[in-house]
Amino acid sequence: ALDTLKMFEKKDSRVKSAAATNLSFLYYLGNELEQATNYADLAVNSDRYNPAALTNKGNTVFANGDCEKAAEFYKEALRNDSLCTEALYNLGLAYKKLNRIDEALDCFLKLHAILPNSAQVLYQLASIYQIMEDPNQAIEWLLQLISVVPTDPHVLSKLGNLYDNEGDKSQAFHYYCESYRYFPSNIEVIEWLGAYYID
Repeated sequence: ALDTLKMFEKKDSRVKSAAATNLSFLYYLGNELEQATNYADLAVNSDRYNPAALTNKGNTVFANGDCEKAAEFYKEALRNDSLCTEALYNLGLAYKKLNRIDEALDCFLKLHAILPNSAQVLYQLASIYQIMEDPNQAIEWLLQLISVVPTDPHVLSKLGNLYDNEGDKSQAFHYYCESYRYFPSNIEVIEWLGAYYID
């Protein structure tokens, strides 16, 4: 894939931008940040209005720890294409990392309107409500999430934990049992179930 895309580097700016965008993404997936950054720069310089190129550039900046600057690239990508879901999702993650929780929530709620059955978006919404210390909303989003991915042991144990914190032992027991059924090696779940049976 890398060799094929490199052949397009010498073409006109739109083709070059598309090739560089894909090369940047492949290097990013391979955890070669320096190469990913070089190709992200080339893609953006070739076509400043390419939302995928701007998103990739934001990703490389985010990976280097500059969440503020990454958020700027994601916002620019969204100005060029308001339906660029990758940019919107990553902007939400950047805001979450920057502890700008209300803005992160806004991003993920917009994404939920576009992608109502996205497991990642539902998980992020639940996570944000947990940060905001609103367990009832977190539970609501996690319940929606398990309707999409009913066999995810991590989500099931998270639901068990939230119900346990709310004092609802029977619901906590149900979700911890379900989590144990799909992944019987989670020590925290085993400990909770053991303590429950002792009680």
